[in-house]
Amino acid sequence: MKESNIDTVPVPVVVSVVITCFNYGCYLATCLQSVLAQTFHDYEIIVIDDGSTDNTDEVMQQYLSLSCLRYIRQVNIGQARSKNRGVELARGKYVAFLDADDIWEKDKLEKQIKLFELPEVGVVYSKARLIDDNANVKEVGDWGVYLQPRSGWVTDWLLFDNFVWFSSSIVRKIFLERYGVFDENLVMGIDWDLWLRLSMHCKFDFVDESLLLYRMGHEGQMSKNLKMRFASADIILRNFLSNNPQLENIEMLRKVKAYAFCNRGNYYCSVDRWQAALFFLRALLLNPSKRACWGLVKTLSPFRCKSKKL
Repeated sequence: MKESNIDTVPVPVVVSVVITCFNYGCYLATCLQSVLAQTFHDYEIIVIDDGSTDNTDEVMQQYLSLSCLRYIRQVNIGQARSKNRGVELARGKYVAFLDADDIWEKDKLEKQIKLFELPEVGVVYSKARLIDDNANVKEVGDWGVYLQPRSGWVTDWLLFDNFVWFSSSIVRKIFLERYGVFDENLVMGIDWDLWLRLSMHCKFDFVDESLLLYRMGHEGQMSKNLKMRFASADIILRNFLSNNPQLENIEMLRKVKAYAFCNRGNYYCSVDRWQAALFFLRALLLNPSKRACWGLVKTLSPFRCKSKKL
C-alpha cells in the first residue's frame, strides 16, 4: 500500500470527499476536476486506487502536489472495504461519496451542506442526470413513484427502492461511526444497505436539483450484472427486516416484494420472456396491480418487449 500527502491536509475540514477507483483511469481526471471546481472549498479529497491495472496511477501523478488530496494505492480488496478505508481516513465532519466515473456540478457541495443545519439530518443527496460513456446527457422518462426523492424519515420508501444516488450523497460522519459503514460481505447494493440502516436513526434530505452526472452503460459497471444484483437485494432486505422486526407489516411487505418482482420482470423482458412472465405472475399473486398485469400480458404477447435499462 502506498499513501501520499498524509500530513499536509489541514485539520479539521468540513467535508471529506471519498473517491474509490478500480480501472476507471479514463474517467478519473474529469471526476477530480469536478471536485476541484467546487464553489465550496473547505474539503479534502481521498482517492483510493483499489488495485487498478490501467492508467489510474499515471493520471493521479498530476494531482499529487495538491495539499488537499491524499492518494492511496492498495491491492484489490473490493468496493465496500475500499470505501470503508476512505471513511476511516476521513477528517471531515461530513463524508461525501463519489465514484470515479461520475461528475459533480460545481455548486453541489455548497447547496447540500446547507441542509445539515438540523442535527437529526444524517444524509443529504440530490437528483441526477444520466450520461453515457462520452458524457452525453441521456433522456429519461418517468422514474415512477418509488424512485422519487424523499426527505425526513424515509425507511418505508427505501424498502421499495434505492432512490438515493450514491455519488450525490453526503453523510454526517458521526452517524457512520455510530451505526456502521458499508457491509463488506455484500457484493452489490452496499449503498442501499447503508441507507436502510441509517434511515432508522436519522432523517434524510435532498436538493431538488440535478447536481450529479451519473455515468451509465459503460463496460465494467457492476449494476449490469442482474442475477448478482437481485441476489444481493434479497439478502439486504432479509437482513434488514430480521434486524428490525417491528417493521414487518404484512400488507406493506407484500407490496414491497410485488414491486421487486415487477422490476425483475421488466429487466428480464428482452432476455428471458418466460422468466419475466414468472416474475410478473408472482407479483400479481402478492399484490394485484395494473403494472403487474400489463407486464404479464406484454411478456406473453407475440411482440418482443423491451427491457428497462439499468
